[in-house]
Amino acid sequence: MDLIRKYFPTLEDTKLQQFEALLPLYTEWNARINLVSRKDMEHFYERHVLHSLAIARFVQFVPGTSVLDVGTGGGFPGIPLAIMFPDSEFLLIDSIGKKIKVVNEVIAQLNLPNAKAHQTRVEQLQGRFDFIVSRAVTTLPEFYGWVSAKYFRSGRNNKANGIIYLKGGDVKDEISQLPRKCIANTYEIRKWFDEPWFETKLLIHIY
Repeated sequence: MDLIRKYFPTLEDTKLQQFEALLPLYTEWNARINLVSRKDMEHFYERHVLHSLAIARFVQFVPGTSVLDVGTGGGFPGIPLAIMFPDSEFLLIDSIGKKIKVVNEVIAQLNLPNAKAHQTRVEQLQGRFDFIVSRAVTTLPEFYGWVSAKYFRSGRNNKANGIIYLKGGDVKDEISQLPRKCIANTYEIRKWFDEPWFETKLLIHIY
């Protein structure tokens, strides 16, 4: 929790309480089902919550923004973002039903009316969203193929609508394989968070 206070010192008490509730909730659920890597639980706020909140450093979702979290797994980055932006709407999807069941339980226990979780594949999902977010579920070209028809091309935010993808390492080859019509900008997360774990972590904005 100290990391959240460090980088977001003006958070309201309600949000701080919700972020503080995350660790005991995930500790309890992770004992039953492997939502997140057990070796990462001792770095839970750094490697899951703060990593997700790199998106909040990149863009401030305006009220009414619709966000789709693809391959949410244990609820990241969707749940931390839903806490941070209570006036935006979040749909978290994953193909693994037992994970979605737990994510919905976490959403309920945190009292996040702006978040919902469904078991489905993105290819089967109807509708479009302002932003699509994800944490390294596959290669960028494959991911773009899944979601390219799922987001609005214009919007009300201070960043262009599109895909916000969290990934580590060298992504130049993957970006070069995207369609020529795409614009892909890469941001080093270490410019926002100075912990060593973020040294190789990137935020990629595709639109």
